[in-house]
Parts: sequence; C-alpha cells; structure tokens
Amino acid sequence: MDYQRIRYENPAPGVARITLARDEVRNAQDRRMIYEIDDALQRVGADNTVKAVIIAADGPHFSSGHDLDDAYDQNNDEFRRVTLWGGFDEPGLGWHMNLEEDVFLGMARRWRDFPKPTLVAVQGACIAGGLMLVWPFDIVIAADDATFSDPVVAFGTNGVEYFAHVWELGHRKAKEFLFTGAALSAEECRRIGMVNHVVPRADLAEFTLKMAQRIATRPIMGLRLAKLSVNQSLDAQGQWTAIQAAFSLHHIGHAQARLLHGLPVDPAGVDVIRREAKQPPSS
Repeated sequence: MDYQRIRYENPAPGVARITLARDEVRNAQDRRMIYEIDDALQRVGADNTVKAVIIAADGPHFSSGHDLDDAYDQNNDEFRRVTLWGGFDEPGLGWHMNLEEDVFLGMARRWRDFPKPTLVAVQGACIAGGLMLVWPFDIVIAADDATFSDPVVAFGTNGVEYFAHVWELGHRKAKEFLFTGAALSAEECRRIGMVNHVVPRADLAEFTLKMAQRIATRPIMGLRLAKLSVNQSLDAQGQWTAIQAAFSLHHIGHAQARLLHGLPVDPAGVDVIRREAKQPPSS
C-alpha cells in the first residue's frame, strides 16, 4: 500500500514504528488511515526480524477520533476488506453495521490479537475513536500532557465501537467516563491501570523506543505465548462477548438517531463535545 496517512520505519533492530501522520487534522482517522495501519501491521507480522512495534503520532495530539466527514460515506469503497464482512452497498441500515464491523470493531479485534508485542505512545488529546488506536495494543506510554476521553454518549450512542471501557477503567469509573464525557489525565489513567507509564512529553519517544528494544531481546515464541496467555485470560472473563454485545447496542443508538435526525448520530452532540474538549481533565 502507498501510505498517505502514516509513516513506517525501523528505528532500531527488532523494532518497527507506525506513526500517524495527519497532524493537520489532529490525526483524525479516516478509512484510509485505518487500512494503512492494518497494512503496516501485516507487514510487521510477516517480518521475522521485527519483534515489537510502536504506534506513535505526529503533532501535539495523538488522535481526535473518527473523521466524521469520511466514516459514514457509504460510497467510499476503495479498500480491500480485511475481515469477512462486506455488504457496504446493502439497502437500509445493514450497510452501516457491516462497515463498522470491518473498519472499526473488526480492525480493533485484529490488532488486539496481533501476535507480536505492541506499544503505543500517546501525547495530547486522545478522544473517542482515538481510544481504538490505544486499547487494542499491549503497553501504553503516555506523555504527561496526555488526556483520554470518550464523549460520544452526547451523540446518542453508548461509547466507541470497541467497548473495552470496563476492562480498561473498572466498571464504576467506566460509567463516570461515559456519563460525563469528561477527560481523564494521563496520571489518573496510570493509577487506574489503563496506562503503564507517564513520562515528560520530551521523553516520550525515547522512553517508548527503549522499552521496545528491551522487549525485542526476548525470543519471539516466548513473547507470543505470553501475549496469548494474557489475551485468552481476558476472553475467559467474557471480554470479547461483552464487546460484541455493546456493539449491537451501539447500532440501536445509530438507528434511533436516524429516526429522529436523519443522521447516524445526534447532531447536537457536536457542539457539546467541542465545548467540553476545552475543559481540564480529571486528575
């Protein structure tokens, strides 16, 4: 794939880095960016010299979430499916669920099950769909200016499509996170357990690379088995079943918004989210 939204590089032996390179729109994710990330991960998976991969981002902010100018375009069909979901041209509402099964939920599941260790370096704002470029990955390193939020209840839906909130935050904090839409600071997320380390912004890239290099000294079989063991423990707790159930509820919210507003989300939510994005995070 000819990358237009990301950069792929090998910053050290045994390490690959995928960088979101759309900082002019705060790394909003259109479908091209998502498919390019997936293509780059397939490239890493096939490269036996790479044992760890870093996800990073250009600019002051990690990601402002889904690019709403692209995400709901039924006619944008330029990318090859990577899951078995198709039917993007179905009548009614089926096409929308099919699209999100492939582009959002299906991608997040693929990345969560990627068989090599993954690290993500987060700075600035990580909003809504930005969480879907964090939660599927293994180790989260946050700059001290990083904030995390999922304000999409303001759109009339239950949260982002990869509904891992309960596992990442605990059930009570997850409810507060969703009900209020308020951002959490990097340090609060570290205390909860969602973030592994908080470091000064200037040290983010170096700290993350050093950890990836240390991981890359381990044998790939041991790394793979350790990751499988942890992920299968989550599945034994019902994580994947719960995420799928929440995705179904998510599409009840989309259907309700179409009935009331003729749009996939409540348009009043746009102003709410923009206003609240300027408020300081919980610490």
